[in-house]
Amino acid sequence: MATATRTRITLEKTDSAREKKLIAQIEKKHGKSVEELRQERDKRIRDAQQLKEPDRVPVTFNVGAFACKYAGLPNSVMYYDPAAYRDACLKAILDLEPDSGGAAVGTNSGIMLELLDTKHQRWPGGTLPEDAVYQFVEGEYMKQDEYDLFLNDPSDFILRYYLPRLYGTLSPVSKLPAFRNMVGGTSFVGVLNFFLNPEFKGLANKLTNAAEEQQRWAKEGADFSAQMERLGYPSQQQRGNTPGGAPFDAVSDFLRGMRGAMLDMYRCPDKLLAACDKILEWRIERSTPAQPSKPGEMVRGGGAPLHRGSDGFMSIQQFEKFYWPGLKKAIMVAVELGYTTSSFCEGIWDERLHYWLEIPKGKAILRFEKTDMFKAKEVLGGHHCIQGGVPSSLLEVGSPSEVEEYCKKLIKVCGKGGGFILGPGSSIDYAKPENLKAMIDAAEKYGRY
Repeated sequence: MATATRTRITLEKTDSAREKKLIAQIEKKHGKSVEELRQERDKRIRDAQQLKEPDRVPVTFNVGAFACKYAGLPNSVMYYDPAAYRDACLKAILDLEPDSGGAAVGTNSGIMLELLDTKHQRWPGGTLPEDAVYQFVEGEYMKQDEYDLFLNDPSDFILRYYLPRLYGTLSPVSKLPAFRNMVGGTSFVGVLNFFLNPEFKGLANKLTNAAEEQQRWAKEGADFSAQMERLGYPSQQQRGNTPGGAPFDAVSDFLRGMRGAMLDMYRCPDKLLAACDKILEWRIERSTPAQPSKPGEMVRGGGAPLHRGSDGFMSIQQFEKFYWPGLKKAIMVAVELGYTTSSFCEGIWDERLHYWLEIPKGKAILRFEKTDMFKAKEVLGGHHCIQGGVPSSLLEVGSPSEVEEYCKKLIKVCGKGGGFILGPGSSIDYAKPENLKAMIDAAEKYGRY
C-alpha cells in the first residue's frame, strides 16, 4: 500500500473516532440524539422563516473570521489552511451553540487567488497581513465608453477586457483578436501563433492548478457542512440557481464601481438600464426550478447582499427607476420557480420597507444590517420573516448585560407572533465571545413562545 494512501486512511480513522467522541459528548449534554437536535433546530428556523411561532426565537450567525480569533489563529488560515479553519469553526459553533452550523471553509483558496494574480480582492496572508480581514477592491472594471461593447458583444468584452483587469494571469488573453471576426473558422488559424508566446504556454498550467486548488477548497466547505449536520446543526446553505439579487448591484459592484454607476444614472441612464436588463436576462436564462428533497420542503434561493438600494445611496425616485424593478423581477422569477428568497439588506432600508410588501407573503427572508428592526416588524410583520437586528458594534464593544437587554427588547417586539430570527446585523469578526454567548442565551431565556 502506498504511503500516501496509508496516511489518508489513518487520518480518516482518526477523524471518525474524534467525531464519534463529539457526538457522544453532545448527546450526553442534551439528553437527545444529534439527529433529534438537528431536527429541532431545523424546524425552529423553518417555522420562523414560514412566519410561524417556533418553540422559541431561533438565533443564527456565520462565524467568519471570528472563529480564527476565538481559536487563537491568524485570519490567514481561512485562505491557506482549511483544516485549521474547519477546526476553529467547529470549536466556535460547538462552544456557543447557535441554531445552525452556518459557516464555510473560506470563500476562496489563497493559493488559487495567487495563481490568478487577483487584482480585485485582497486577503489575509496573501496581499494583506495575516490578521487583516478580506477586502473587495472596487473599481471601474468597465469604462463608461464600453457600454456598447458590453451590450453588443458581451462575451468578447468579458474575455478580452474584463477578466484580464481582474486577474493579471489572464492578461495575455487581452491580446487576442475579437472572436466575432472568426466566422467561417479559417481566421482561427492565424490566431494559433499567439499560443506560441511564452505567456500563453504558462497560462494553461496556472489555470489548471488554480482550478484543482479551488475544487479542493470547495470540497472542504461541503465536507464541513455535512459534518455539522451529523453533529446536530442544520445547514443554512442555499440551493439551486435563481436570478439572484439586484442587477444594478452587479453593474455598480463589479463593472462600473459605485462612483461610475452613480454618474451613469445622470450621464447615460438608458445604457445603465439596458445593462441591468441584459444581466437579469442572462440570470433568468440560467435559473433552474427548485427541487425539494422531500414533499413540502422550503427551498431557499437568492441570498445576494443588496448594496446600493439602501436609503443612503440613492433617492426614492432613483430607487424606483434603477433598482427596485430589476430586484423585484428577479425575486418574482425565483418565487415562480418554487424558491423562498433570502436577501441581506445592507445599510439602512427604513424608507424602502414597504416595497417588500409587493413580494408574495412568506417568500422573502430579509436580514437587515442597520435598519430599524422595530419599524421593520411594524411594516413587514406577518408578511415576511425578518432577521438580524443586533449591531456588530454592540457585540464588539458592549457588555454581556447590554447585549442581553438589547436582545430582550428585540425578542419582545420583533418576536411577537413569530417570523423573527435573532442574530447580528453584520459580521461578527471582532465580537467578544461573551457577547455572542449573551445573545444566544437571551434567545433561550426570553424567546420561548
